Amino acid sequence: MPTTTGTDGKVRGSGNGLALFVIASCQLMIVLDITIVNIALPHIQTALGFSTTSLSWVVNAYTLTFGGLLLLGGRTGDILGRRRVFIFGVLLFGLASLLGGLAQNSGQLLAARALQGVGGAIASPTSLALITTTFTEGPARNRAFGVFAGVSAGGGAIGLLLGGILVEWLDWRWIFFVNVPIALLIAFAAPRVIKESERHPGHFDFTGAVTATVGMVALVYGFIRAAQEGWRDPLTLASFGAAVVLLTLYILIERRSAQPITPLHMFADRNRAGTYGIMLMLACAIFGMFFFLTLFVQNVLDFSPLQAGLAFLPISAVIAVGAGLTSQLLPKFGPKPFMVIGALLSAAGLAWLTLTDIQSTYLGSILGPMLVFGMGMGLQFVSLTLMALSRVPDQESGAASGLLNATQQVGGSLGLSILVTVFGTASSTEAGKVVPAFLAQASPAERLRFNRTQQLPDPWGDQVLTYGVTRSFIAAAIFAAVGALIALFVIQVRPDDLERLKGTNAPPGL
Repeated sequence: MPTTTGTDGKVRGSGNGLALFVIASCQLMIVLDITIVNIALPHIQTALGFSTTSLSWVVNAYTLTFGGLLLLGGRTGDILGRRRVFIFGVLLFGLASLLGGLAQNSGQLLAARALQGVGGAIASPTSLALITTTFTEGPARNRAFGVFAGVSAGGGAIGLLLGGILVEWLDWRWIFFVNVPIALLIAFAAPRVIKESERHPGHFDFTGAVTATVGMVALVYGFIRAAQEGWRDPLTLASFGAAVVLLTLYILIERRSAQPITPLHMFADRNRAGTYGIMLMLACAIFGMFFFLTLFVQNVLDFSPLQAGLAFLPISAVIAVGAGLTSQLLPKFGPKPFMVIGALLSAAGLAWLTLTDIQSTYLGSILGPMLVFGMGMGLQFVSLTLMALSRVPDQESGAASGLLNATQQVGGSLGLSILVTVFGTASSTEAGKVVPAFLAQASPAERLRFNRTQQLPDPWGDQVLTYGVTRSFIAAAIFAAVGALIALFVIQVRPDDLERLKGTNAPPGL
């Protein structure tokens, strides 16, 4: 059936499936880049001469600019037109990826990674907002959100797999080069299958965006610094102090701005505020699970990068199943049951992972809890996306979607920094017990090697690492459980919310 445009400006017909494919492809490309680089870090360090400390900025340069500018990216789409801004963000992301693959030193790579984050911050919120202007509210939009949520939730695991393949079979630079043809194809297809949205005149709140971004950087740095130097370190305290001042200033700026990037009245809606809180907790748990489980399977189970990527592949399938199931059942049951059950499943999976030890195997101790956690993720993401954008005026949907994405990125960054602090403290405590035991039975050569490197050999080192990882899983499970409590006691679905979700189910396939 040919594509037509309805009186409400929504694209209808066969173009819907193509539009969703283009939008979801963009989101997958962006989400992949958050995790795909992790597999290549040792190779990047050797090639470009990063120190161990500075290597972390290969990840941080991307996530901090991405999370910090998401709100401004959403607002830009509202003002200039979402399709136009979407295409610009995709092309910027592709250009930055090309520059990253061509980087000859650490400075060039970090600049490219930061530019990638800017491109992602522009394209990601506008892609979600384009769903609201392309699909009419009801089953069709629910199904589109299901696809989008499945891509968003499962993209991280797919990135680990793809990173392992590219690094082992080609070269680390291909984790960046692979984005270039994808970005060009998306930019070529977008104006042909996606209708431009209505522009909403306004101004750009650069002051608010910069204040929020720098404030979040200070907060994340404070937690990371605390893990290394302790809570009484002057720079740690200064970072937290700067974060408090900047984020307070950000709120004041937004309250006084005529057109803020974060319309604070959105938080006046109980359900929307609760949704952002749940997303914050879920992101804390997700980032922690992927980071520490990747660390465990490579360092303790001795998986290669490709094996580690393959180990995470089942979680993507389970997330897709959970997201699809939620999309079909939402009109009947509403979003709250899926939020509560999903958060509880996520907490249960993480709690199960705390039983891991150095004798554990992937099939016996990792796969089961990972699948439980993944199902919880799949059940939550569709419901959270729908609730965050429910009852939002069309002219603010870009800002609302940007806020949802920013909450996920900020929650992930803050959560991971907190879990790293837990990991560091627990590992130090365990090392205080393990090191004396090792030295008591070590040979003179082993003692000399330890004094020179300060590295425990296996299985002693594995024991310390595993203890820190399992303590971090406890903290991550607490985050997920708090999300369940928010869903249970804060979210209140109204009868008319259910009515707007009801209708004929969309046919299978795109």
